[in-house]
Amino acid sequence: MEERVATICRTTKETKIELTLNLDGTGMTQISTGIGFLDHMLNSFARHGLFDLTVKVDGDLEVDCHHTIEDTGIVLGQAIAKAVGEKKSMQRYGSIILPMDETLILCAIDLSGRPYLVFNANFTTDRVGNYDTEMVKEFFYAVSYSSGMNLHIRQLAGENNHHIIEGIYKAFAKALDQATRIDSRIVDVLSTKGSL
Repeated sequence: MEERVATICRTTKETKIELTLNLDGTGMTQISTGIGFLDHMLNSFARHGLFDLTVKVDGDLEVDCHHTIEDTGIVLGQAIAKAVGEKKSMQRYGSIILPMDETLILCAIDLSGRPYLVFNANFTTDRVGNYDTEMVKEFFYAVSYSSGMNLHIRQLAGENNHHIIEGIYKAFAKALDQATRIDSRIVDVLSTKGSL
């Protein structure tokens, strides 16, 4: 099988990001974004999706966390799109209902090439660590649009903001792992159109 690894480098006046994603990894990470809680979430994403992930971000954290988190989402989405390539023999769809203590998260993905985000989660605090909770939606919006992914995230239960956010990242990881899985029964791409 062709190696499904992508490296993306993106530099703007606000952030400098270098990211490498291996879809067929074992959950190995090397992550430094300058935001401890974002590092924790990306580590959880890689570990639970069994992706190898290296991320180095230099962002304008003297302003706030917005550009660092959003731009990391953009680059992760670009890496996903590049790593899946032509999507041959790929399952395309992935979904999970994931529990984390009192929290229950639904995540469903279609790697259709048509970006769309539906996001339903309620946070009761403005931030967790140095991560603004309003940036959770912005991160996944950036991932979905830069990867061409139809992404649904729904909080079914939950009270603790840390658990809710971590449950979202873990659920996304498990659904993406499923959607990117190779199935030998799929000869080309999983579409009646013949292409995605």
